[in-house]
Amino acid sequence: MAATEHAKHPLETATMRRVILRLVPFLMVCYFCALLDRVNVGFAALQMNKDLGLTPAMFGFGASLFFVAYFLVEVPSNLALQRVGARRWIARIMITWGFVTMGMALVTGPHSLYVMRFVLGAAEAGFFPGAILYLTYWLPSEYRARILATFTVSIPLATFLGSPLSVTLLELDGALGLKGWQWLFVLEGLPTVCLGIACLFVLTDRPGDAKWLREDERAWLVGRLDEEAARRKPIGHISLWQLARNRYFLTMALVCSGASATGTVLSVWQPQMIKGFGLTNLQTGFVNAIPYGIATVLMVLWGRHSDRQGERRWHTAIPLLLAAFGLSYLNLTGGIATAIVAVSFALVGAYSFKGPFWALSAGWLSPGTLAAGLAGINAISNLIGGGLMVNVVGLVKDATGSFPLGMLPVAALDAAAAIGVILISRAHARAAQAAALPA
Repeated sequence: MAATEHAKHPLETATMRRVILRLVPFLMVCYFCALLDRVNVGFAALQMNKDLGLTPAMFGFGASLFFVAYFLVEVPSNLALQRVGARRWIARIMITWGFVTMGMALVTGPHSLYVMRFVLGAAEAGFFPGAILYLTYWLPSEYRARILATFTVSIPLATFLGSPLSVTLLELDGALGLKGWQWLFVLEGLPTVCLGIACLFVLTDRPGDAKWLREDERAWLVGRLDEEAARRKPIGHISLWQLARNRYFLTMALVCSGASATGTVLSVWQPQMIKGFGLTNLQTGFVNAIPYGIATVLMVLWGRHSDRQGERRWHTAIPLLLAAFGLSYLNLTGGIATAIVAVSFALVGAYSFKGPFWALSAGWLSPGTLAAGLAGINAISNLIGGGLMVNVVGLVKDATGSFPLGMLPVAALDAAAAIGVILISRAHARAAQAAALPA
């Protein structure tokens, strides 16, 4: 039945409105804090690097260690969430990483930075794939692209709002004997701890346990989700070792790596790149926010368009090509205005990708592989996008003095990812057609 036909049913309309309003805004605020705590190191660097004597390569290595720990802990974290329940596990994640973020104010040099960034990655690991997994417990497939796009709008929104907020906190330099970058970590970590405690009261593990839904609403939602879970998936019930060798899984991890690299590299290095045009810290924060504001709007519209069309492949591939173009175009710009245009193309692509991609991935994974599959895709993409590419940009900047040249490997990864999603989707479509033919 088409999405428009479903939407006419009063029970479905009432149920989904209640679910979405209960869960999505709260999880968006939680994710906003996660991203704020993740990207604030890029703004702290405007003061911290000089105070601690960090070179671009040192800073890039320290920033990248977050993603190494993230990679190591993410799949076990998502499996733990599946075992103990989202309510308690997401609360644990947020409280832990909030305290670690505040502890970043205690960093005194490169080695302590390395340790704290690694610990922060381990603490936060599992939140994003855990939240995606959790939403699949509540959202029928036809709602996923637009809702996941709405949820992930927190990514550009965190930088859009966080850029001016972070540079404003840097102005507290010297207050109560603390540096501005220390205030930045303390004041942006504290709300995360408070939200983690709130998770225990707001979230419900499964639809069947939701006392805030009427009995008929619970029955409809559980029945609809059970019906979808019974459908055959490209990645069936397989072991973790088999999943690690599955071509769909590996290709989707590569595909996600392109967008992840684009968003992560720019969040870490973009403030320094923009300040290189001669701006003050405060001006840098406000100019840095512009591309994220544009991406915030367009990624939601793109996710809605994907759901209306019922199409995922091209809605995933086209944004990757746009990101590759934007990062490549950075090398042809000479002024700040054209650089912001290029960055806007890249970020619109990186973030518009997310809703259709995660809807596509969740639709390909069976219930038995969903937790490990989503976490594995995100973990690998963060290791490549954050752990590897952030270092590449720092090393290229040290060697050549140019940030745009360091973006070219990321552009190549975006292009390869676009080709990958097209090829694997076509292979799946052919396999599905062959399976549908009579023997």
